Amino acid sequence: MRRLLSAGLAIFAAAFLVAPPAAALALPTPKEFVSYLDLECFRTTAYQPPAVPLTLRHINPVLVNQPPVQVTLGQREQLCVPVAKNNVVPPSSVLGYLRFVDLSCYRVTGPQINQNLSLRHLNPVLQNVPGFSATLLAPQHLCVPVAKNGVIPTPDILQVISHIDLLCHAHQPNPAMNLGLNLTQLNPVLTNQIPPRSVQVTTARQLCVPVQKGGDEIPPDVFELVRWIDLEKFDITGQAIAPVSLTLRHLNPVLGNLPAEELRITGPAQLAVPVSKNGAVPPG
Repeated sequence: MRRLLSAGLAIFAAAFLVAPPAAALALPTPKEFVSYLDLECFRTTAYQPPAVPLTLRHINPVLVNQPPVQVTLGQREQLCVPVAKNNVVPPSSVLGYLRFVDLSCYRVTGPQINQNLSLRHLNPVLQNVPGFSATLLAPQHLCVPVAKNGVIPTPDILQVISHIDLLCHAHQPNPAMNLGLNLTQLNPVLTNQIPPRSVQVTTARQLCVPVQKGGDEIPPDVFELVRWIDLEKFDITGQAIAPVSLTLRHLNPVLGNLPAEELRITGPAQLAVPVSKNGAVPPG
């Protein structure tokens, strides 16, 4: 097995129900991982976490020269969970990782970037959907990794997903995709609770870009993967779901001492899909 988790994270993981032992997964390439990372973002019941101040550093090569951003966690507004589109399931080399990427999104504020970006779709299902250019504005949400109902993956997977932090910026313009898709839940907690269903993808709202929280020591090989995770959030409409009650615990070491969060997810709000910025495509 390649590098183990640090002792602190291993102790933290012991508080959860860990998946049955299995052979360690090889670390996928950034292109393999990012291209199939699709997240459906559900509205949640309201919750205000402790007011934790955070320093965020941009880590994607296109934005790495941006100054650090100071934010404080505000209201939780979304839970984003992994899905497959149109029955195209991610390949086995990345599915074990992607099915555990659950991100809880909190309202934040910060300065405008005002940087022009050209965005292109990376997921195979959307290869024929035109990209668009937009100007990145102020951040609106910080999405951080969580576990649902105490179920977390094995340490080799945890050491990747626990370092996925995305800062979601508003942008202009906001073009519409106007495409129908079928979504299937991938995370084991939700596969039996939310059946496959159809949604209509409409307006582009936010670009979520990878950041590193102050105090988070990301292993070098993991850093080279998570720094390429850029997700564009589109509004969606679709079939209603029965509310699902969940308990969340934070996975990133910087937020590991925050209390558990009880919530219900209600209607779908957005679909986050992988994109590249300014022609900088994830390697691999």
